Order: sequence, then C-alpha cells, then structure tokens
Amino acid sequence: MIELYDLAAADDTVRMSPYCWRTRLALEHKQLPYRTVPWRFVDKDVIAFSGQGACPVITDGDKHVHDSWAIMEYLEAAYPERPKLFDSPQAKAEALFIKAWTEQVLHPGLTKQVILELYAMLDERDKPHFRTTREARFGMTLEAFAQDADEALPGLRKSMTPLRAALAQQKWLGGASPNYADYIVFGGFQWARTSSAKDVLEADDLIGEWRGRMLGLFNGLGAGVPARRAS
Repeated sequence: MIELYDLAAADDTVRMSPYCWRTRLALEHKQLPYRTVPWRFVDKDVIAFSGQGACPVITDGDKHVHDSWAIMEYLEAAYPERPKLFDSPQAKAEALFIKAWTEQVLHPGLTKQVILELYAMLDERDKPHFRTTREARFGMTLEAFAQDADEALPGLRKSMTPLRAALAQQKWLGGASPNYADYIVFGGFQWARTSSAKDVLEADDLIGEWRGRMLGLFNGLGAGVPARRAS
C-alpha cells in the first residue's frame, strides 16, 4: 500500500497542506490503495529517506517520491492502467500554467488571509519553525503580514477572474470531468477552508459551486475534513 506523509495540524484529523491535497486527490483519482501518515514540520527525521524535509512524500514499495508534481508524474508512469490524471499530453502541458497561476497568484493571496489562524492550529512543536521560516520569507512578523488582510481580500477575489471565466464555460477545469488541474487549484481552497473561518469567496461566486463539487468527489473526501468555524 502506498503511504502518503501528510501535513497535519495539532489535531491529527486536520490535514491542510494544499500540496498534500493535490496528492490525495490524485491517489483517489487513480483508484490506488493508500494510507496517510500524519506529519509535522519538526518530523524532518521521519522523511529523511526522501533527501529533503517537506511534504508531500509518498513511499510505494521500495520507491519514494517527493514534490506533488513529481508524485503525479510517478503515479501516471507507474500505474498507466489506472484512470489517467490527464487525457492528453496537451492537457498536462496546459496544467503547468494553472500550476504557476495557483502558486504565484492564488497561494500568496490566500496566505495573507489564513496565516494567523493557520499558525494557531499548528502543533505547539511546529510553531517556532513556522514563525521563523515565514517571517524570514515575509521580512516581517506574521501579525504585520496579516494586518491588511481585510483590505487585500477584494484584490484576491479579483485575481480569481481567470478561474471564474473558465468555470463559466465548463463544469471542471479538466473539461467534462475533473483532472489534476482541478486538484491543483482545489488544494489552495481546501487549505483556506480548513485553516480559516473566513470564506475567501463571496456567497454567489460560481467558484463556490465548483468548490462544492470538488468537496463531494471521492465519497466526500474533501468535505470529510470540517471547515474551520469562528469560535
């Protein structure tokens, strides 16, 4: 059985990494048996065999693969008889644009919205590492980085216009059915949903309809992790 090392909050049942969610959905799509192993930032030694210190990491027999895109490529090559994550090489090539947009536009915008609530839900052992590395990246404290989150939210919603335009024409980013491009984008929304009580979408946003369909895939896998609620 494939093992997926999956970033967990203090509560083992809460899995919020957008990259790990891509991999979980890819495994479900391929109809491969797997189990998740809760992992935290301080557990570098647990995945030392992979030669680096971040998740997702999968082990499949004597093979291990890290990085969500590399894992996707491994699964496609190792299990060609299983349902394909892309129906053509062109679809895979086009997903590279979606990947770049997600990681360079969507994720940074979401980070500002969720960072403080995300920090609060981490295992206490993870908090020093998370604060130190993120504050070094931002060049300021977490609190300073997040202080204009409300003012930045309209800009984040506007940045989703290309996604909204695509979903106005088709039910899934993959076209008639979801593919790995959908899983890439959904990972970010699931990260926000499980990390913050704030909904980054307005109530009538058609992206919300797509998100709801994504939550229902694979017997409600995404919906099975509760959304964070305001206390």
